[in-house]
Amino acid sequence: MATQATTAKARRGSSFLRIAIALQTLTIFFQAVSAGLLLTSSYGETLHSVGARVMYGASMLYLLAAVLAWKPGGGSPRPVWHASGFLVLASVQVVLGIAHVPSVHLPLGVLMFGLSVLALARR
Repeated sequence: MATQATTAKARRGSSFLRIAIALQTLTIFFQAVSAGLLLTSSYGETLHSVGARVMYGASMLYLLAAVLAWKPGGGSPRPVWHASGFLVLASVQVVLGIAHVPSVHLPLGVLMFGLSVLALARR
C-alpha cells in the first residue's frame, strides 16, 4: 500500500516537473520573439523586460519542481542539478541583458532554449 502511494507521488512530481520544463521552454521562446520585437517596435522593450521576469520565475519553478519530484520518490538528484544549472544560466542571462552585452546575451539565449527543449524531450 505504501509503495503505491509513493509511486503516485513520484508520478505527480514527474508531471509537475514536465509542466515546469514546458513552461520554461515557452517563456524562453517568448523571449526570442520579444527580442525581435525589441528591434522593430516601441513596445518590444517592455515585452522583453516583462518576459525576462517571467522566464526567471519559470526557472525557479523548474528548480522547485525538480526538488519536489526528487525528494518524495527518492529518485536521482540529476534533475535538481540540471534545474540549478539552468537557474545559474538564467541569472547570467539577466545580468548580461541589463549590462547590454548582446554578443553573449543572444547566443546564451539560444543555448538556453536548446537545453530547455532537450530537457523537455528527456522527460
